[in-house]
Amino acid sequence: MKNDKDTIILAEGLAFPEAPRWHDGALWFSDFYTHTVHRLDSDGTLASVAEVPGQPSGLGWLPDGRLLVVSMMDRRVLRLEADGLVTHAALDNLVASPCNDMVVDTHGRAYVGNFGFDMFKRETPRPTVLIMVTPDGDARVVADDLLFPNGCVITPDGGTLIVAETFGKRLTAFDVEPDGTLSRRRVWADLGDASPDGICLDDAGAVWVASPTTNEFLRVNEGGTVSERITTHGQAIACALGGLEHHTLYMVTGKVSKGTRALAERNGRILARNVAVGGAGLP
Repeated sequence: MKNDKDTIILAEGLAFPEAPRWHDGALWFSDFYTHTVHRLDSDGTLASVAEVPGQPSGLGWLPDGRLLVVSMMDRRVLRLEADGLVTHAALDNLVASPCNDMVVDTHGRAYVGNFGFDMFKRETPRPTVLIMVTPDGDARVVADDLLFPNGCVITPDGGTLIVAETFGKRLTAFDVEPDGTLSRRRVWADLGDASPDGICLDDAGAVWVASPTTNEFLRVNEGGTVSERITTHGQAIACALGGLEHHTLYMVTGKVSKGTRALAERNGRILARNVAVGGAGLP
């Protein structure tokens, strides 16, 4: 580990890390182009948890503790059983582009985003949908007209879901109904020049936002006021709150690029920094 003022480097040399999650006393994350889900223990030990040929992204857990992971390129949610990964839900009949981040609520319902277009072929961004997967693996669309729905959080009471619209440059909120459907859509925060990727929620109701286009992590209050700003040397990809009393902000940095370049450059990092307000809600 290395120190740079208030920030500690926990891991480096990663291809493209994403979807950090604090769970069971450790930091879990996906590394896209090595097709691996990792667990980083508090003593610095990095272990491989699962290999995902279709490229892993969002992570979450069912109420009984089984891991769910998004398989991006074949548009599935996988479930880790004792004998390996199995298909939890197929989403290829609902979306035609790669799936990305995900949040799983306390009932085991997974909310999954997707690109909506081919980013690496420089297609024009177009609206797409947010999918909900039930604990039994049934999938359906619960929101539409979203511009690259990406990181999501759910408030501690389970009543509000906030999704980062990366190409919409905004956070959008919904009420979560008892059956998991979404209603009362509203703009939670316009972000100006920032493009939100991964996000996490703190105990004061603010959202930490990773913005790869502006190389910074922002603490945003409802309405769009930015109360804290952390700049990075690489692109800010995603974040999570965890550690002792959830006062550690884990920051994932890297560079959005194709797999061959990411594997050659290996500039992905996991950083950590103490913050005043602890984490809350999900993931």
